[in-house]
Amino acid sequence: MSAGSAETALVVALAKAGRTKIRYPADVVRDDGVRVTVRAPWAAPGVRDFGFVRFEPGDVFTEHYWRDRWFAVKEVRTGAGVLKGWYCDITRPAVLRDGELLVEDLDLDLWVSADGSSVLRLDEDEFEESGIAGRDPAAADAALRALDELEHLARAEGLAALLG
Repeated sequence: MSAGSAETALVVALAKAGRTKIRYPADVVRDDGVRVTVRAPWAAPGVRDFGFVRFEPGDVFTEHYWRDRWFAVKEVRTGAGVLKGWYCDITRPAVLRDGELLVEDLDLDLWVSADGSSVLRLDEDEFEESGIAGRDPAAADAALRALDELEHLARAEGLAALLG
């Protein structure tokens, strides 16, 4: 699909540790061959309160997935359009196949508040406990580099620069 074509639907399939964690429908906003951008409502049941942000029914996620980068950036807004911030998943590069966007979550995450004042590295303990460093050291190294890159971008320029 080109940048100027009409929206189409696909299914985002997020896997973790070899099994599908969640699947949800999303509308393709843009696919330039490298980055796929989709929009979807909050897909999990109920409210998820992280302490620093709440995801809840009515929230809208504009999600950016790359075929050549080890992360996904999700812009989170309320149903009224107020920016909450960006939730970033460290993932293997995304694969779009047969109407499904396949994404493998590698446990590491980054949260950036709407005003950029809060940049939080998340789930580093889960990443360590996953054993990926022993099973797939190249992927573990790529994941850590991706987290460092995103944190640097968030603190230096803001993530909006990456998504423009």
